[in-house]
Amino acid sequence: MSGAAEQVPAAGTTSVRRSRDVPLLVERARAGDPRAVARLITLVENGDALLPAIAAALAPYAGQAQVVGLTGSPGVGKSTTTNELVRALRAQGHRVGVLAVDPSSPFTGGAILGDRVRMQDHATDPGVYIRSMSSRGHLGGLAAATPQAVRVLEGAGCDVVLVETVGVGQAEVEVASLADTTLVLLAPGMGDAIQAVKAGILEIADVFVVNKADRDGVDATVRDIQGMIALGERGPGQWRPQVVRSVAARGEGIDDIAAAIDKHRGWLVEHGELRRRQEARAAAEIEAIALGTLRARIGSLRDGTQLSTLAAQVAEGATDPYTAADELLAQLAR
Repeated sequence: MSGAAEQVPAAGTTSVRRSRDVPLLVERARAGDPRAVARLITLVENGDALLPAIAAALAPYAGQAQVVGLTGSPGVGKSTTTNELVRALRAQGHRVGVLAVDPSSPFTGGAILGDRVRMQDHATDPGVYIRSMSSRGHLGGLAAATPQAVRVLEGAGCDVVLVETVGVGQAEVEVASLADTTLVLLAPGMGDAIQAVKAGILEIADVFVVNKADRDGVDATVRDIQGMIALGERGPGQWRPQVVRSVAARGEGIDDIAAAIDKHRGWLVEHGELRRRQEARAAAEIEAIALGTLRARIGSLRDGTQLSTLAAQVAEGATDPYTAADELLAQLAR
């Protein structure tokens, strides 16, 4: 099912690539057709009018995949680690989907989409689907379409979906709301103990991966992270983040990462946290869709006179922006 694989075109290939037949696309995706998966994700990314129909068709398959997020600063080895994790998961017999989000240029809107280059080892594996996505200016380390793309891969029968974020900073933590298990990757020499206790990205980790562990300073990095974990307040039975060392470029420590993910999965199921996270993820999706619809309706008001009238009243001091906003919402409700 690899998105990078070169395969002999099957009958109906052309129609699948351009098809707007949602039941057909979902059926072909379920059968492992990478072109159908690619078409569905493209429709999702473009915010196509078929998006509600696609979501409805994929709804029965929601929650069937284990979603693992990988995040961290640029250069810590996220793509290499993802590549090696795919290898380990395939050895366990899992069908794997990968969504690799790349940053887009704030000037041209373009993106290199180069993460997949590091994953060419799996290009001909039918049990792997790899898709690079541009962030398209969306903040938080993901693309706006990533949650729905995850649903597409779930519908395509992936047992595990790996979501690799762009190289993110300390406050870009959106992946934690999407993933069942979040891996935060670090590397020696990228900060001192003060960096290790700053709020933000380090607080979302279920598993810390100290990659490039063959470098000097790895013991200090591990010690700083363990010290930060010890400062956290946890009640009885709460998850304590694991710290794993790896050298992903040599495939070292990958089995330990996979074991930590499995251990966290078991804890999620045992404590009912998996269902809570899935429901929180669904709530966030519903909210995002509703807010998007409201923004579209507000935008349509710009073609009329109501918004400009209210803006003029606020500018003149005849009313305040909160009262004007209430009036605008009342107009939308009507």
